[in-house]
Amino acid sequence: MKIVCFGAHPDDIEILAGGTIAKWSNEGHDVLIVSVTNGNAGHHEMDREALAERRRVEAEAAAQHAGSRVRSQMLDNDDGTIVADLALRRQIINIICEWEADVVVTHRPYDYHPDHRYTSIAVQDASYLVTVPLSCPDGKSLSRMPTFLYMMDSFTSPTPFSPDIAVDISDVIDIKWAMLDAMESQFYEWLPWQDGKLDSVPVGAVDRLEWLKAEWTPWLNRAFTLGRDTLEYIYGEARTSEMIAAELFQVCEYGYQPPRQDLLKLFPFLPRRNA
Repeated sequence: MKIVCFGAHPDDIEILAGGTIAKWSNEGHDVLIVSVTNGNAGHHEMDREALAERRRVEAEAAAQHAGSRVRSQMLDNDDGTIVADLALRRQIINIICEWEADVVVTHRPYDYHPDHRYTSIAVQDASYLVTVPLSCPDGKSLSRMPTFLYMMDSFTSPTPFSPDIAVDISDVIDIKWAMLDAMESQFYEWLPWQDGKLDSVPVGAVDRLEWLKAEWTPWLNRAFTLGRDTLEYIYGEARTSEMIAAELFQVCEYGYQPPRQDLLKLFPFLPRRNA
């Protein structure tokens, strides 16, 4: 398979789908992580140009941790400026068609950050057009719309996240932590500064990683609240109770709507007891 993941910023996809990406790569599938912005507003000290380059390098390093079949691409759109206009739609259509994507992953359109919301809407707007030859580069449209998936969030209005797939990532959680650890400007500088915790970040690499795990594990563990029923349906109660980490996905109403059997094929590492 070929999977394209559209996150508004370098770190969005890694936070919410990094473990699943590693599992796809381990199974021999190709994954492209697309940062729709260059992340050039997400720092309290660096200038925009230097920050964009730093975040590009960090995103590429994170992708390398995820596996040999994972690639990173950063679009040249300024952080904090995303709108779902025709220019962005064309960028997304071109990437999906050129990649010949089977699966497309992105945010839901209900989110605190405008870049997240409008990235989601732009991806949705591209969902049908990737099958229209005159809308695609060189007329090379897809023969079938990909399956579009939303990543987890905890927003409830106008409608809450409802997971269709839950993935146990306990066996690759160290890979996910390595991906986040590679994004130093975010997890050890910008985000701690925003939260008023910059002084608590350790200096040494080992201590910093342990600090990162302590800070982010409670946030990531929301998957067990939002998706416990889905986890137990797929894995059973006993295994769910032993899990260390999980990631959740909801099927977007736009795009190919796979029956349960086909949906599980998109996640070949899931158990087949309920296939």
